Amino acid sequence: MNSVLIVALAIGAIVSTVLLVMEQLTDQSIAVMAWEMPGISAAYLFWGALGSSVLLGVAIAWAVNAIVYGAPAFVVLTVVKLAIRGLPK
Repeated sequence: MNSVLIVALAIGAIVSTVLLVMEQLTDQSIAVMAWEMPGISAAYLFWGALGSSVLLGVAIAWAVNAIVYGAPAFVVLTVVKLAIRGLPK
């Protein structure tokens, strides 16, 4: 179960990184911003409480997006793992 969680969080981190890179490449497109909203919302919430550090805001947005997009990957990987275990030998 731990390995599935680590792989799911890695997938979420990759998706979050791609979203951050796409924002720079698409000149802050509205379509990309919609995918980043969980992280951006959390960054705005904590940004006001913690100060105005831009680096901290980006780190919070990246971490929240990694968790949000890693959760479905965790579910899918767990279901696949359980399905493989249930196959007859």
